[in-house]
Amino acid sequence: MTSALALSSPVRYIKGVGPKRAALLSRLGVNRVDDLLFLIPRRYEDRRHLTPLRSTMAGGFATVLARVVGVERKRAQKGNLEIVTALITDGNSFAKAIWFNRKGIEKLLKPGCSVAFYGKVEVRYGWLQIANPEFEILEGEASPEEMGKIVPVYPSTEGLNQRWLRRKVREVLEQFLPSIEDPLPQSLLAKRNLLPLREALSGIHYPESEDHWRKSRTRLAYDELFLLQLGLAMRRKRYERDHKAPRLLWSGSLQRTFLKNLPFSLTSAQERVLGEIGSDVEKDVPMNRLLQGDVGSGKTLIAIASMLSAVDSGYQAALMAPTEVLARQHYIRVKETLGRMGIRCALLTSGFSQPEREARLKGIASGEVDVVIGTHALIQEDVTFFKLGLVVIDEQHRFGVLQRQTLTSKGLHPHVLVMTATPIPRTLAISVYGDLSVSVLDEFPPGRKDVTTRWVRRKELAKLYDFIRTEAMAGRQIYWVCPVIEESESQNVTSVLERYENLKETFADLRVGLMHGQLKSGDKDEVYEDFVGGKLDILVSTSVIEVGIDVPNATTMVIEDAHRFGLSQLHQLRGRVGRGSHKSYCFLLGEPSTPEGVERLKVLCATQSGFDIAESDLRLRGPGEICGTRQHGITDFRVADLLRDASLLEMAREDANELISLDPNLEEFPSLKAKLLASLGEGLSLALTG
Repeated sequence: MTSALALSSPVRYIKGVGPKRAALLSRLGVNRVDDLLFLIPRRYEDRRHLTPLRSTMAGGFATVLARVVGVERKRAQKGNLEIVTALITDGNSFAKAIWFNRKGIEKLLKPGCSVAFYGKVEVRYGWLQIANPEFEILEGEASPEEMGKIVPVYPSTEGLNQRWLRRKVREVLEQFLPSIEDPLPQSLLAKRNLLPLREALSGIHYPESEDHWRKSRTRLAYDELFLLQLGLAMRRKRYERDHKAPRLLWSGSLQRTFLKNLPFSLTSAQERVLGEIGSDVEKDVPMNRLLQGDVGSGKTLIAIASMLSAVDSGYQAALMAPTEVLARQHYIRVKETLGRMGIRCALLTSGFSQPEREARLKGIASGEVDVVIGTHALIQEDVTFFKLGLVVIDEQHRFGVLQRQTLTSKGLHPHVLVMTATPIPRTLAISVYGDLSVSVLDEFPPGRKDVTTRWVRRKELAKLYDFIRTEAMAGRQIYWVCPVIEESESQNVTSVLERYENLKETFADLRVGLMHGQLKSGDKDEVYEDFVGGKLDILVSTSVIEVGIDVPNATTMVIEDAHRFGLSQLHQLRGRVGRGSHKSYCFLLGEPSTPEGVERLKVLCATQSGFDIAESDLRLRGPGEICGTRQHGITDFRVADLLRDASLLEMAREDANELISLDPNLEEFPSLKAKLLASLGEGLSLALTG
């Protein structure tokens, strides 16, 4: 390596890499030299005690070193299947390594070469065999760096072999490890019994034992979680220091009137959450609170009561929703409730003509409008509020983590309540929304019924049609949701337009409506009002009806190609039914071709709890997609696992909050501050000073 090489240098400048291999490394997320240090092995081979072939256990996994005797490829008698078989020996016993439909194996495994094989051991037809093993061709009989050690196996891509990857990682470790500075305070290492960074980096690549690996992994996972919590704590502390929010009157006359006239009693969960919000908004510190509540738990009630606190105090309130359909439904519901109390409400979306939009903007800017409800249109540059005191953001995850800042910047540092009907596991909530307080509506109003959920195949379509007709004849209404608007040659899915025409023909005597995102605003309103008013029996739609639609008479939800939706989205769609007094049903129609798709449908059929579904969704999809953070990269951990490392996350959050409370700008820890800004400064909008 050249002496000019630095940890921040592009990886292509490492000797032996170059542009071609750098492009391959980029597929693994390795773009700079220091990325190689954090290329975490996906597993390890224990070559300290290699298993002789005769000692391997059928049904278990083993790593064996063996010499290739011969290789043959042949086609199976049935099916389009090619089988490659390598006869191997360790000098005492023989075995077979077998691959199915793998090209080029026989070109790599030459007779006489030494190979490390890793895979599941089986006994078939009297032969010991390893099916579809991973393998690594060894140069010579032994590699002195790897024999007798625990050897890392890295994520790889075609064109990069393990021997080459190990060599490059080892070279970077040898050159740079001695000069790496540990950013964590020594007191914190001692408090949490964490390994020094150099030892952890060495141990994650070449652990001396399982305990050494575990301690190394813990240190690196803690670093990722601690940095994120530190950044969130710093951002929260600065916001509270630099901004003073208006003190709002809680339990004023308008709010009291609204709550007193409700046709039902509040649940204990609703009373608790209202108390938490009230305690926040009465202070001059801006509230930043996340409200989690399963479908039907009463979040809209909480939102209205909170906005009334602002109006009671002489301020405006705003509610931002992710879709025009949801914004319009919120507007209809809120205006109906608040209009009777003399409160002036306005809707602002992109669907208005320029004169209509300008009239609304004028009312918002002059203070004639008390409550504004809208979509992303609320955060356009030409939107000016007269006196914005409280902001409610519905379905926060649909906007991403940071977008709420644009709306809150339009007021006098208003209080912020973000809501989601997609329950978020606690570990994810405090990781991604660590700068928000969390309230949970974990109790349903009396009378809410479970929805019977079934997975149906296409061969059962006729029975499903019969069921739908029975429900419609009983006066009930049906949703039928499809994943796409139009047919696509690249996707084997049923479009909403195709299903609409099919159902109109199948149910010629019923009233069938169509809803999707490309309809004009007026047409959407008309379709929605027809369905709410009972003028339609079946509404065929895309997922635009995922949230906000409330029709108690709707009892059946059919989700076409259900395996193409995320678990939480399926749960949201299911939540459109079961809102009245009648028994309700959700049918998941589809033929999933992957284990993940099958598992999604099975989980939904077996689970009613949104929080349990959120845990499964986190496990299946990962945090970035659930919370809209993938574009920011702040949950793309290399080591940490939000499910596995829940206790470590709690520890990191506690330590970060304590450190920031003592040293808000990390003045005493310049290397830690530099590391934080380099890693997350842009993603978390952290300024260098202030």
